[in-house]
Amino acid sequence: MSDQTDDTPAETDDQSPDSADNSGKRTAGFDAPHETSGQYLNHRLNAMRAGELGALPIIIGLIGIAIVFGMLEEQFLTARNFTNLLLQMAPISFLAIGVVFILLIADGEVVSIDLSVAFVAAVGGTVLVLLQRPNDPGWPWWACILAAIAVTTAIGLLHSLIITKLGIPSFITTLAGLLVWSGVVLMLTTQFSSAGTIRIQDDTLVGLASNFLPDWLGWSIGVAVVIVYAAAQLTRMRSRQQRGLNAKPLAIVLGQIVAVAAITLGAVSIANSDRGVPQVTVTLAVFLAFWTFIASKTAFGRHIYAVGGNDEAARRAGINVDGVRIAVFMVNGFMAGVGGIILVSRLRSVATNTGGGNLLLNVIAAAVIGGTSLFGGHGRVVSAFYGALVITSIQNGMDLLGMASGTKFVVTGIVLLLAVLIDSVSKRRRSARGLA
Repeated sequence: MSDQTDDTPAETDDQSPDSADNSGKRTAGFDAPHETSGQYLNHRLNAMRAGELGALPIIIGLIGIAIVFGMLEEQFLTARNFTNLLLQMAPISFLAIGVVFILLIADGEVVSIDLSVAFVAAVGGTVLVLLQRPNDPGWPWWACILAAIAVTTAIGLLHSLIITKLGIPSFITTLAGLLVWSGVVLMLTTQFSSAGTIRIQDDTLVGLASNFLPDWLGWSIGVAVVIVYAAAQLTRMRSRQQRGLNAKPLAIVLGQIVAVAAITLGAVSIANSDRGVPQVTVTLAVFLAFWTFIASKTAFGRHIYAVGGNDEAARRAGINVDGVRIAVFMVNGFMAGVGGIILVSRLRSVATNTGGGNLLLNVIAAAVIGGTSLFGGHGRVVSAFYGALVITSIQNGMDLLGMASGTKFVVTGIVLLLAVLIDSVSKRRRSARGLA
């Protein structure tokens, strides 16, 4: 089973007989608290050679994207375009979080997928828009949000029951769902609007994806994020040292804290030089933190990775495999509802084509490009953010260059294929070294 936490391979326990210390406690073959930075970096290099690439492909990709589009279009690296990127990637990120969970429960060669997620999100957005119409029925904004999420979560439950109880593969089930829910969106929008477009008239709902934080609040949140991250990393390092486990050297931890501080505060500075930090970006960060905690620190999260690693072994270990799959599809439905709300809030309306276009391609690409394995049991929730950042940056750059739609599809498809190729090669390397 793949490790679902953010531990690096250099931090996993070596079970060799010669790794016992004087107290009989097993360590990784060296005194973890005294591991040098050089040793740690050497272990990370070996792990990369074994297929544990971590965020390296993302970092290289983002640098390449910035260089290429920055040279071709001067507007790409401006503060205004950076803020636009944060807004554009939000709906994709929310949807990709749910898709990450779906991919994690794949078992080996049997891919778990949701091809209907874009139109499920559109259904949620349509429900929201229909319920908020003044006096028809004119629900309060919070009730509209709850209703939309309840509907999409129920759709996730329906899909999961068809998959687990009727034995129909997720590919076929959600392909049928794609057709059904796209039809539902079409019927609802045309029934209540002859033009096929219904606008959001509630200012609170419109502001979900278009409001910006005051500069002082953006700085405050940025500093708070750095402090929380630093405290978590230092506490974790100390805790592992006290338990005799491998721990990152202090120099490495401090380096990571400095890097996170530079990225976070730099992003806040750039956003504040334009319109400010988007409110939806903070909302996304909260969801990422919450689902990361669920995936890495709870029994439910461990069961997800166990099912994705080997569902038969998980079943023999006493895990309710079908129950996990049902819960995961409900999580996906829940996040589809959240993503759909953000999507229609950003568009300020819902239309017959909401959920169509390349949204599904971008969502699945974001999850895979971010580092989630198509083969199950390997990946992190933050993959959704990483992948969405990459795919949105590419889309944004091509839009600025005025590329044709056909070219955009070709480029996006090539990037997705490259990400799957990297995933496949990494999996083979991990398998060859007994790490998969």
